[in-house]
Amino acid sequence: MARLGIVTIGQSPRVDMVPEMTAWLPPVELVERGALDGLTRAEIAVLAPGEQSGEVLTTRLDDGSSVDLDHDLIVVRVQDAIEWLEATGVDATLVVCTGHFPPLRHARPLLLAESLLVAGVRGLTGSGRLGVVCPLPEQEEMSRAKWPGALVAAATPYREGAERTVAEAARRLVGAGAEWIVLDCMGYTDAMRRAAAAAAGVPALLARSVVARLAGEVVA
Repeated sequence: MARLGIVTIGQSPRVDMVPEMTAWLPPVELVERGALDGLTRAEIAVLAPGEQSGEVLTTRLDDGSSVDLDHDLIVVRVQDAIEWLEATGVDATLVVCTGHFPPLRHARPLLLAESLLVAGVRGLTGSGRLGVVCPLPEQEEMSRAKWPGALVAAATPYREGAERTVAEAARRLVGAGAEWIVLDCMGYTDAMRRAAAAAAGVPALLARSVVARLAGEVVA
C-alpha cells in the first residue's frame, strides 16, 4: 500500500481533518507530521504574527484550539516536517495548508494544497464569479490577490458555531454577485460546505475535498 505524508502547519494528528479526507482518497497509509509538533505554548507564541508580519496563517493545535502564525516564521518548520516524513519512507507528501509557500526541498513528489485547490477550482468554475470564504479578516487582501476578481468574506472554521457563520458568509457573497462559493482553508468541513451551499443556493467547493481527490491521483 502506498504511503502518503500529511504536513499540517499546526499539530498532528489532525483528527478534525484527516479522517474526513480518507473518504476522497484511494486506499493509502497516511503518515502525519505537524510543523508545531513537540512545541510548548511559549514556543508557539514566538511564531505569532507581529506588526511587521505579511501573510497570516491560522491552524489547529492538538487540544482543539486554534492559533494564528506568521507565514514566514513557519516555512522552515514545514520544511523540517517534509524531511521528517520522507525519512520515514513516504511515497509522496501533501502540505495541507492553502496558503502560498516558496519552493521547498523534497526528494519525492510534493503536493501543495494551494496549487491543487486553485487549479481544481479554476477547472470547475470557468469564468463564473467566485465568492471566497477565508478564515480571518486579516487574510481577505491575500485572498483577493490569490483569486483575482473574487468576492471575499471571512469566517473561521475553528470556533463554535462555524457552520452558521460560514453559511452566513456564503449568503452575503451570493447577495453581492457570487456564482460559486469556495471554502479556502483545509479546516473547513464537509458539513460547513453543505451549510454554505444550502444558504447560498449555489455550488460550494471545499478545499479539503478538492485537494484530497487530486492528491489521490498520485498515490492511487
